[in-house]
Amino acid sequence: MIESTIYFIITIGILVFVHEFGHFIAARMCGMRTDAFAIGFGKRLFGWNKVTGFTWGDLDKDTDLQGHTDYKLCLLPLGGYVKIAGMVDESFDTEFADKEPEPYEFRAKPTYQKLFVITAGVLMNLLLAVAIYWGINFFQGKQVMETTEIGVVADSSLAYQAGFRSYDKVISVNGTPVSDWENFLNTLLIKNIGKDVDVTVERNGEEVTFKAPKNILGKAAQTPMFLTIGETKPMISGVLENSPAEKAGIKPGDIFYELNKKKVASTKQVISIISSHKDTDIPIKLIRKDDTIATEVNPGLEGKIGVALGDAYVGPVTYKDYGLGESLSKSFSNVSLYTALTFKMFGSIIKGDAALADNIGGPVKIAKFAAQSADAGLIPFLLFLAMLSLSLAIINILPFPVLDGGHFVIILIEGIIGKELPIKAKIAIQNVGFVILLLLMVFIVYTDISSL
Repeated sequence: MIESTIYFIITIGILVFVHEFGHFIAARMCGMRTDAFAIGFGKRLFGWNKVTGFTWGDLDKDTDLQGHTDYKLCLLPLGGYVKIAGMVDESFDTEFADKEPEPYEFRAKPTYQKLFVITAGVLMNLLLAVAIYWGINFFQGKQVMETTEIGVVADSSLAYQAGFRSYDKVISVNGTPVSDWENFLNTLLIKNIGKDVDVTVERNGEEVTFKAPKNILGKAAQTPMFLTIGETKPMISGVLENSPAEKAGIKPGDIFYELNKKKVASTKQVISIISSHKDTDIPIKLIRKDDTIATEVNPGLEGKIGVALGDAYVGPVTYKDYGLGESLSKSFSNVSLYTALTFKMFGSIIKGDAALADNIGGPVKIAKFAAQSADAGLIPFLLFLAMLSLSLAIINILPFPVLDGGHFVIILIEGIIGKELPIKAKIAIQNVGFVILLLLMVFIVYTDISSL
């Protein structure tokens, strides 16, 4: 719980800072006064400005910042904001309404500058996603696991409910042949979102076709490790000092090939064999790089040998390297694909083909996935951050009151008619949007907690 909370704060902090920095820097470029740059909402915990310097708690009501920005961290880490002078926003500040517009105010600027400022946050989130994909494509390239064989499927799992069985080899999804693991998962969970999917597999030497229900696949798309890949071996990721494993010469990176003269394919098998042979010398065969190592280990009365295990893919792999330009082009393709699929998901939700609760996640899911991706390594965490940044950009640009897209529509209308809408009308629109958004957040948090 603590780990998830920490990663949630880190993830949201990065995304909010990038988004709000976009609004901030665009406003400054257009000569607008920025009164506050806040990470979080609610009570001011601490902050800094040129007038008071660093201070704890709220500023005194009589403090005159003389046009300088108050950079602050607030209590609730669920977002942030930039307070731009002369703009009706989520703060509902209307003190300026009865005064003539000042040159530095948002309302005094031309329409194109207003639109630039209001979309700059979304643009920064898009740029963050592109930058992450670009870096990963360039420095890591792409590893293609050339298999569609599924690993062990537990009877109680979503995979079992969808129709999959242990060691199925997938041939096609909705009639489309699949050739590698990523291609299979994308076709199953993303390209056919909101649909019942016909899956053809090779099972026990025969071709079998079954229909995977859309409601199960919707839940599966929100579940890490919905399906485990086949062609794996249990790999040792760590060895405790002075443990039976260390005494037997076992090292991190070794892969279990045989245990007690039986070939093993999963950590579950390894644990089962070791725990059932307490205080017994167990013969082992390990794969260490290109060598096969034979040894034996005694798990003692506790039935443990002191290793950390994980299933490692040992099937065929091809690697693709990308140059600087190709990596950038590939990153735009990654962003375009995810954007198109996100809007496709929204369409499926609106049509009733996909459940809102199964396809939208709130703070609890974000915290959970942030911790899981971070535990898996830097690259998985960065990929999660890129997808979340892109999701934030897409959601924010929707033409809904309170969101950037809602402000965009109002500014556009004002630009077309040549005058500002009444302040009371803007406040009413903001209030309605805020209430609807709050109710939606309550629903999402409730479904998040219910799914735990």
